[in-house]
Amino acid sequence: MCKKMTFILLVSCFLAGCMTSPTGRSQFILMPDAQVNQMGLQAFDTLKKEKKISTNSQYNQMAQCISEAIVSDQPGKWEVVVFEDKSLNAFALPGNKIGIYTGMLELVDNQDQLAAVIGHEVGHVLAKHSNERASQEMAVSQGMAIIQAIGSPQTTLGQTGLGLLGIGAEYGILMPYSRIQESEADIIGVELMAKAGFDPRQSVGLWQKMEQASSGQEPVEFLSTHPAHATRIKDLEQHMSQSMSLYEHAKALGKQPRCK
Repeated sequence: MCKKMTFILLVSCFLAGCMTSPTGRSQFILMPDAQVNQMGLQAFDTLKKEKKISTNSQYNQMAQCISEAIVSDQPGKWEVVVFEDKSLNAFALPGNKIGIYTGMLELVDNQDQLAAVIGHEVGHVLAKHSNERASQEMAVSQGMAIIQAIGSPQTTLGQTGLGLLGIGAEYGILMPYSRIQESEADIIGVELMAKAGFDPRQSVGLWQKMEQASSGQEPVEFLSTHPAHATRIKDLEQHMSQSMSLYEHAKALGKQPRCK
């Protein structure tokens, strides 16, 4: 009887976890958004304590300007922090947090390429990819213990939690998003940048530049945690017609960001 009740509860739990992503993909989501947002807030606070924050006014102004344009239609206020780090990296976390490394700002050629990076990362948040990964982990292991340990990145459980949020590389643990999640973030991201008035064609240039940056060397951090498959650029190009329509519509509405 006990086993039967446990099975019924598990089935109910799984059924309750069925949701749909912004692209129409079925997702398994168990955790309340508030709980995942709290994980993001804790992780972001930890990074701000442990990493040097850039005081470069030009970098901060550009990062803030582009991020605000990207999330202008999203609810809530987003915090944007530029970290003094030469790594080619950026991330967004549940709880409306965006982190950009100075190395990434130094790599891009223009505002549109940085918009592609930020749009991609915000895409992960809007598609609830962290919640999806944490829910899967909770379904098969000690999910609650991992959540509680997020504020202690030096522990194994804490590192696992940070990995689920997509920033585990900071503490030596790589837990890449799945190819499906990456493709989804690409599409959501290029649409976000186009709707904000950034040229979506620069998303292709950005990924080509990222691959060139890692040519003949160890993969750069951003590509280690966000695998650059050969199909990424192809997928973006296939979606470019729709993205360009959004871009032209944004320009017609007067959306022409000047974040240089």
